[in-house]
Amino acid sequence: MSIAQHLEEVRQRIAKAAHDVSRDASSVMLLAVSKTFPAEDVRAAFDAGQRVFGENYVQEGIAKIAALADLRSGIEWHFIGPLQSNKIKVVAEQFDWVHSIDRLKIAKRLSAQRPDSTLALNVCIQVNVSGEASKSGVEPDEAAALAHAVAALPGLRLRGLMAIPEPVETLDDQRVPHARMRELMDALRADGLDLDTLSIGMSADLEAAVLEGATMVRIGTAIFGARTYTH
Repeated sequence: MSIAQHLEEVRQRIAKAAHDVSRDASSVMLLAVSKTFPAEDVRAAFDAGQRVFGENYVQEGIAKIAALADLRSGIEWHFIGPLQSNKIKVVAEQFDWVHSIDRLKIAKRLSAQRPDSTLALNVCIQVNVSGEASKSGVEPDEAAALAHAVAALPGLRLRGLMAIPEPVETLDDQRVPHARMRELMDALRADGLDLDTLSIGMSADLEAAVLEGATMVRIGTAIFGARTYTH
């Protein structure tokens, strides 16, 4: 199957899950995760109507942004991987979104490095919702303090929360951490933060995420195929 056909399948999955909880499918943004795949695959997805793409590795992402410079005005680039201090400047300059803020130090550096001539950088707080030692993210009970601090920084626009829950098999089990994230976002909004983005759900659990209120799902394998890692 082609990338265009895979994209259509994913859109249908989103639409069905949204319908099951009486949501409008257009309330869920599809973020195509193009890490490890070549710029030509991104271009094929663009030609099939996809406009929002996510990258996990800074150098690879920057190379693709350059290779697809002719499409730059039509693509929204999201950085969704761990962010190292020495890579912050280029991310602040080149990307439209950063999903992986889990420390105030990172947010402050992004704020300082975001060019004044560009729009505010859209950012999400990454929450370690499953408490995994191997995962990045702020602890859920520390998210509010970090979110309020990030929201006050110039050059950034805090949009919401992101999480990568621990993989589990059943739909009911998948829904549990996504529901926790929805409840946390609701609490932050009730506490005065203007948030509109819940970035949860990947290829294996997008239905659970949509059922629990995801506004953005990050889909790679179901669009581009299985990955071969060289990093």
